[in-house]
Amino acid sequence: MRRLFVYGVFLSVLLALTQRVGAQELNCNVEINSQQVQNTGGKQVFETLQAAMNDYMNTTKFTNAQFAANEKIECKLFFTVKEYVDNKITGDLQVQSTRPVYNSNYNSTLLNFKDTKIEFDYQENEPLIFSETNMESNLTAILNFYAYLIIALDFDSFSPRGGDPYWDRAEQVVRMAQSSGETGWKQFEDNKNRAAVYSAYTDPATNSLRDMIYNYHRKGLDEMSVSPDKGRAAITESLEPLRKVFQVAPMSVGLSMFKDAKLDELVNVYTKGTPDEREKVYELLSSLYPTEQTRLDMIKKGVNK
Repeated sequence: MRRLFVYGVFLSVLLALTQRVGAQELNCNVEINSQQVQNTGGKQVFETLQAAMNDYMNTTKFTNAQFAANEKIECKLFFTVKEYVDNKITGDLQVQSTRPVYNSNYNSTLLNFKDTKIEFDYQENEPLIFSETNMESNLTAILNFYAYLIIALDFDSFSPRGGDPYWDRAEQVVRMAQSSGETGWKQFEDNKNRAAVYSAYTDPATNSLRDMIYNYHRKGLDEMSVSPDKGRAAITESLEPLRKVFQVAPMSVGLSMFKDAKLDELVNVYTKGTPDEREKVYELLSSLYPTEQTRLDMIKKGVNK
């Protein structure tokens, strides 16, 4: 029932978010690239792993929320394997998710994040087992974390702090994984690891990013089909928390995650913006992302080439 919010049945969806149970949540495409691995005799394991990860992400029921088949969250996991030695696999994982925009055929990117700390043990045909209370393996912990991150961000985009239950589950995954000592989970070890991603959206100093997600999508993008000017004005206003986050945590991974998910979209949004809107957004973003001058100039000038 979640996506009915997009189609206008506002009240029923708000109830469904908290009261109803139903089908699996994700429509996830998992791809593995093992071209960097020199051991050609072991390539079969990556085909098996890809099938196992696809099955896990698309059949595991991560929440009690109800999703019809056409309401599932569209997402992708692209895993680049860099090394495979003695059943240990290391590499990078690109995680992406989108959500539909009301009264359009456009899907807006919610998440576009590259995790460079992927490392886990895997034997061919090893079963991937889901558990809410135990860490079955580092691989399933990674998959669980990103499943909950995808779901939490999606729910936050449809209702204010709607992702609360799923941020709680992500926290549980992080805590269990931190106890294991596995790579990519330790607090303060890396400002872009999984613990840092969780903290960026839940720490009181920076969790206004979650309010921005709702205001940007629900009050902004979803309104543009009815009133482009009103929707664009709401998006402009929604960006203010970025400035506050930068003031207290300039290295927050949440800032780079917003850039990677939204900067190209903002170029498109402001092609028809007023000069004052474009200047305001340019001024805000240029202080946050000084290395993105080419795209920021496109916002300032109102062009998209």
